[in-house]
Amino acid sequence: MINQYAGSKYHGMNYRSFYIGRELVHLGYHVRLFAGSFSHLLRSLPTFEDRFKEENIDGIDYVWVRTLKYTGSKSFRRTIGMFQFIWNLLFLKLKSFEKPDAIVVSSISPLPILNAYFWSRKYKAKLIFEVRDIWPLSLIELGNVSRFHPFVIFLQWIENFAYRKSNKVISVLPNALEHMKQHGLDASKFEYIPNGIDCNENIQANTEQLPDYRKNSSFVVGYLGTLGIANALDYFIDAAISLKEEKNISFVLVGKGPEEERMKARIEKTKANIKLFPSVKKNQVQAVLSQFDVCYVGWFDHPLYRFGISPNKIFDYMLSGKPIIHSSNASNDPIKEANCGISIPAEDKDAIVHAILEMKSKSKNEIEIMSKNGIAYVKNKHDYSQLAMKYSTLF
Repeated sequence: MINQYAGSKYHGMNYRSFYIGRELVHLGYHVRLFAGSFSHLLRSLPTFEDRFKEENIDGIDYVWVRTLKYTGSKSFRRTIGMFQFIWNLLFLKLKSFEKPDAIVVSSISPLPILNAYFWSRKYKAKLIFEVRDIWPLSLIELGNVSRFHPFVIFLQWIENFAYRKSNKVISVLPNALEHMKQHGLDASKFEYIPNGIDCNENIQANTEQLPDYRKNSSFVVGYLGTLGIANALDYFIDAAISLKEEKNISFVLVGKGPEEERMKARIEKTKANIKLFPSVKKNQVQAVLSQFDVCYVGWFDHPLYRFGISPNKIFDYMLSGKPIIHSSNASNDPIKEANCGISIPAEDKDAIVHAILEMKSKSKNEIEIMSKNGIAYVKNKHDYSQLAMKYSTLF
């Protein structure tokens, strides 16, 4: 498995390759994971002096590949690091590794498909391309980068190449096939394997050094996750301002990200009952959510979401048994499918307010039904053990 931005439950996000890899190990596979030494999402960085560092993490043979450090997700040094990653892969002593039967390349960065294609031909291994974010389309539609930018043109060639040359293409987005077909993918190669969660991990609340998120409030509406542009949290803050006279309703944001300082400044000016708290360790997520009455997640009304969504935070929310308010116009809606909350249009502050008041008025029995629905849905459809089984059928 090659994923420059892979982490682990010990290092931080992103987690998908780690959990899929660990479950494949449980199924009897030998998994080697190539990951970059730096990502802005990692909480703990691997330390080493050479170009590579090997270590075994929960049965997975990691190979950390040296890459540049950078200051933010849009940093130019991050782009340089993508090229550095595939360059350094050229210096691997392949003879010291076992012959692979299958090679999985997982985006965000699609560039390692070039290395993987060469290896797949050399070893007659299956080549599998996993798309978590559709590049370069995400750069064009979310990042407002011109489709005629040289880097975008290069990435478009990479995307088309990956679709043509891979034996299978996995998407975490359910409705990405039409886009991929337009760029050369044979529909028979397409596999939808969504994001997931380890439902057996961290169910017991870890309350070590956690603040009291419920302080002086009988009803808490909370968000836990990245404080980024894509999360459309200004509408959440707007709803808090509209409900500032409702003294028994409080709003909580838990996390960090590029929008953190701006949101902190805005919250200080609102005088609404909303507070921002630092991010927490992965093993404390369920403990935080246990203090919420309702969980919130929102998106912009953006055409990119026509391919669907598969956010990990929704599965954390579902596993906690808390009802969810989902503000989205995406082509799929896990909340509606699971019947575990209220779905409302994206970018609609008034709809968020009405949903909060509606949720607050629901009976204990109605909330319990939503809770059971969410837990059952995430365990049946998004547990990593089941997703790994789908992976294994591709090998």
